[in-house]
Amino acid sequence: MSQVIFAAFSHRADAVDLAREAMSHLSHEGLDVGIHLLDSDDTPPFGDDSLVVSLGGDGTFLQAARLAHQFGARVLPVDLGRVGFLLTVPSNELAQSVEAAQRGGEVADRLALRISASGTDLDEFALNEVVVERSSGGHMVRIKTFVDDDEFLTYAADGVLVSTPTGSTGYSFSAGGPVVETTLNVMVITPVAPHFTIDRSIVVSADKVVRLVADEKPAEIVADGRRIGSLEPGGYVEVRRSPTPVRVMTTARVDLGFRLRESLRAGHA
Repeated sequence: MSQVIFAAFSHRADAVDLAREAMSHLSHEGLDVGIHLLDSDDTPPFGDDSLVVSLGGDGTFLQAARLAHQFGARVLPVDLGRVGFLLTVPSNELAQSVEAAQRGGEVADRLALRISASGTDLDEFALNEVVVERSSGGHMVRIKTFVDDDEFLTYAADGVLVSTPTGSTGYSFSAGGPVVETTLNVMVITPVAPHFTIDRSIVVSADKVVRLVADEKPAEIVADGRRIGSLEPGGYVEVRRSPTPVRVMTTARVDLGFRLRESLRAGHA
């Protein structure tokens, strides 16, 4: 039987308490269970048959997915957040959902991004998006975009982001990008607050390599809300499909229409 690790942030007492309650029940059922605090420096040993159970909101899920991705483990997204568009398991179904996942269940491979930058050894992961954005407030940045070696548009904007289908309902959506079904193998290029330029997104195959070049001014690189580096003028980021997907565990079918109605409506109530 594979290991079950509950992942939560230490300041979320509700998540930690829920994890301990579920662990007590599941250990009596013979499961190997543990807890990992995502804001600690320790990383528990994982195998590729482990199950990481994310307890929190979308931000917690992104951190848990990052951890699971490192080891090829599965991740089960449990909703303790306010909007929780990425999350499919209600908190009151936690124990039975873990048991169902351990008996089998369906694993959905989610497209993830691999990020590199010129002149550095940067090799980073993102499940939602990577953004090249302005490095100081009040100033736009000019960003040239390329898909493979084909030059696309140059934007004067707060930034330009490349999103996965999973991330299409996050920052990309807020910036005016489309909602994309998570099973599609595409990347979405979206400018953030562009100035006098085209503000529409461009959708390209995930088999392509997207290059974002900081033109004239320095820029910051942010992945899934985390600053991961910076670019000097002329420097660039390359974004491509990660060779390893994020393995998201699903215990019930949750259609896109339902998630749009429930999550996005709740987020704008």
